[in-house]
Amino acid sequence: MITVTFIEHSGTAHEVKAELGKTLMETAMDAGVPGIDADCGGSCACGTCHVKVAGEWISKLPPVSDAESSMLVMTPEYENGSRLACQLKMDESLNGMSVRLPEFQM
Repeated sequence: MITVTFIEHSGTAHEVKAELGKTLMETAMDAGVPGIDADCGGSCACGTCHVKVAGEWISKLPPVSDAESSMLVMTPEYENGSRLACQLKMDESLNGMSVRLPEFQM
């Protein structure tokens, strides 16, 4: 298990334990973190699990796929570091990572 922190748009932080191998989206859903809608259930088809990853963590993540990129560019708060939580699998290198949640999902 590792620890990740989700920070709501309001600033409220949720520090949660993440099971290795699960996605960041599954971790948020399991912990009841508000702001991750996950309408498509994690199939990279909706963009409602958009998170904003801090710069120091971006290099630890896998590259953005074409499918993920096509969803991200449609999100209203897209910025450098934007990722879909359904595409990020938890591993030891992400222990301590924090992500910000947008004010609204798509």
